[in-house]
Parts: sequence; C-alpha cells; structure tokens
Amino acid sequence: MLIINNFSKTFKGGKKAVDNLNLTIDAGDIYGFIGHNGAGKTTTIRAIVGVMEFEEGEVLIEGHSIKAEPLLCKSKIAYIPDNPDLYEHLTGIQYLNFIGDIFNVGKSDREVSIKKYADLFEITKNLGDLISSYSHGMKQKLAIISALVHKPKLLILDEPFVGLDPQAALTLKNIMHELCHDGSAIFFSTHVLDVAEKLCDKIAIIKDGKLIASGKTEELTKGRTLEEVFMEVIKHE
Repeated sequence: MLIINNFSKTFKGGKKAVDNLNLTIDAGDIYGFIGHNGAGKTTTIRAIVGVMEFEEGEVLIEGHSIKAEPLLCKSKIAYIPDNPDLYEHLTGIQYLNFIGDIFNVGKSDREVSIKKYADLFEITKNLGDLISSYSHGMKQKLAIISALVHKPKLLILDEPFVGLDPQAALTLKNIMHELCHDGSAIFFSTHVLDVAEKLCDKIAIIKDGKLIASGKTEELTKGRTLEEVFMEVIKHE
C-alpha cells in the first residue's frame, strides 16, 4: 500500500530532518509513527502526501510514485494534518460537497457517507453553519469526515486525536478499525503512546530523523508498555 524507500529530506542550511527512512505499510495495517518533537514525523508525512518536495528516495502508493504521478497517488489517499486549514467562509456541508467534487464522489454515495460520519461525530445539526463558527474540536471532526468521503485506500493522519473529546476519539478509533477491515491502510503520528499501543498493529519509532525501531506492536513491546520501550530506545540510541 505505502512503501517509503531510502527517503531523506535536507532543509536549507544543511539540516537533515529525515535520514534514509525505509518503511512498508500494508493493506489492513494501522501503523503508528512515534518520536519526540522535531524527530522528523511531520516532514515524512508531508512528503508522503505530496505537499513537500524531496530529492532523495522514493514514496510509492499502491506501486505509484508520489513524485512521478502525484494526482493519481493523491486520489487514493486522504490526509489530515495536525492543524487542518478549512475554508471558513463555507458551511460544513458546502465544504464536504466541495471535497466530494474534487474526488468525483457521486451524489448518492457522498450523501450516504456524509450522513453516516456526521451522525457518528454528532455534528449533523451543525453542517449548515459557517465553519468560522465551529470550535476547534468541531473543525477537527469536519476535517476527518472530509477525509472519509471518498473512501481512501490510505489514510494519513498527523496527531489525529488532538482536540477530540473522548467520545469523538473512540469514534475515530472504531472508524480506523473499520477502514482497515475493508482493506485500507492507516499511517499516523501520535504522542499518545497508550493509544498507539492499544490501537496499532505496527509501530515505527524515529529519533533525529533516523528509524531506530519498527515492527509488530507485540513484538516490540514483549510484555512491556510502549512507553517503556520508547524511553529505552530513545535513551540508548
């Protein structure tokens, strides 16, 4: 589903944000990407989804290069950044229909998806309101719904649980399981290690731009908590 081959990103001034990263995310995976602030998580994610250029390495989505075939790749994915920028002059339903138009989602299919997810996140009654009137949590919910409208094969999220109330967080977890059961894959960054431990089939730990541990969650933890494993590998690398 997603293959990251020898990916590196160096910014002006010579700072290497990511150094020779290799990861494979398969269909059905809920893959957690963890590391301290500045470790390279967001840089990696932005490169994967095609909003940040890179020169070294390759990112393949269902075998297609994000550099060579960006539109095809973007049609297969959905991306939710840590602080989504929404068109606040639109109403919630106008924004969701705009996203549906971009991804060529048919009228009946989008109506079913919008109703399903808006009901689950309990914002159906707010879809006629301007996004500018939404709270931070409501904007986060709308961004999540917009990412699900076209049934992405790959869902990329950067700190998706920030700003969500406990009920909305549980709803998102259930949706993530549902998507992966249907053959999609999810790759997301988080600082909430107990959530990653319980939710993710696989985990990758990055430090100073370098991958220092990855694999199935139960094999990485081996009876310990993910927090214990994380602190150990960060300390000794």
